[in-house]
Amino acid sequence: MTSDQRVRVLVTGATGYIGSRLVPALLAVGHDVRVLTRSAGRLDARHWHDAVEIVEGDAGVRQDLDRALEGIDVAYYLLHSMDGSPDFEERDRELARLFGLAAQAAQVQRIVYLSGLHPDGGHLSSHLASRVEVGDLLMASGVPTVVLQAAVIIGAGSASFEMLRHLTNRLPIMLTPKWVDNRIQPIAIRDVLHYLVGAATMPGTPNRTFDIGGPDVLTYREMIHGFARVAGLRSRPIRSVPVLTPGLASHWVGLVTPVPSGIAKPLVGSLIHEVVRRESDIDDLIEPPPGGHLRYAESVRAALVDESGRRLPEPGTVDPARLTAADPDWAG
Repeated sequence: MTSDQRVRVLVTGATGYIGSRLVPALLAVGHDVRVLTRSAGRLDARHWHDAVEIVEGDAGVRQDLDRALEGIDVAYYLLHSMDGSPDFEERDRELARLFGLAAQAAQVQRIVYLSGLHPDGGHLSSHLASRVEVGDLLMASGVPTVVLQAAVIIGAGSASFEMLRHLTNRLPIMLTPKWVDNRIQPIAIRDVLHYLVGAATMPGTPNRTFDIGGPDVLTYREMIHGFARVAGLRSRPIRSVPVLTPGLASHWVGLVTPVPSGIAKPLVGSLIHEVVRRESDIDDLIEPPPGGHLRYAESVRAALVDESGRRLPEPGTVDPARLTAADPDWAG
């Protein structure tokens, strides 16, 4: 593939945080876009509705996947279960296997998957382990797969960012787990979309993971302090305690923020790991974002546009860091 090539792409998860922003970004560079959704009606309000082909179907049904993948060059796999149910790993596993088989049968040239940064070796949280396994299954499908691995994504509507926002806004003093001092390499949603779009026409036939991240490596403590500074809040004293387990911490997050517990629990569980880029190979294949990667403070500032009292904008019509009409009610 070449960087100026126009390709036919399928986007799964188009109603989600990443997918709703990725579709207009792909259209903006001239790609032909098809989306697979279980409910076409959920896309009626999107401003790009008439610019895409919509296939109504279930990613867990082979016949629906065959229809969705027919004639597709690049398939974006943006599906994962984060609802707190005990069998999410098995569901993720089966969905990935089925998607890989269908993509191979349809002679798809490339799969693109957004996964999570994680340390080498050792025990991973259930959420991160499942994300890694899905990437491995897609890479083993026989279809060349680009797996982009990101840590905390900074942008209004992102579950990780909303958890950070609400904790910082609502708690002037915090008792936190000891891993509040683990290192994290956050990345702006603008830059995530840049790499996702670029992955469609990345040269060659790579079948591997690529780490992506912003220019700042921070602890979660520093991310809270940085958010408070940008938001004009007083400094937030933080005391870490060794007895606050991920389970207790996720329950606590659920009590003080509107982030649903089924989402908060895996996010909090993943914070036990240090998540920092180990390589930057992708920058040899995809040019960095225009103007360079956004610093943490800049990406927070871009996300803190006050949308109260106004109609939320459509994804693709404003900076992707802003809250949009596609984001959940608890965001913002």
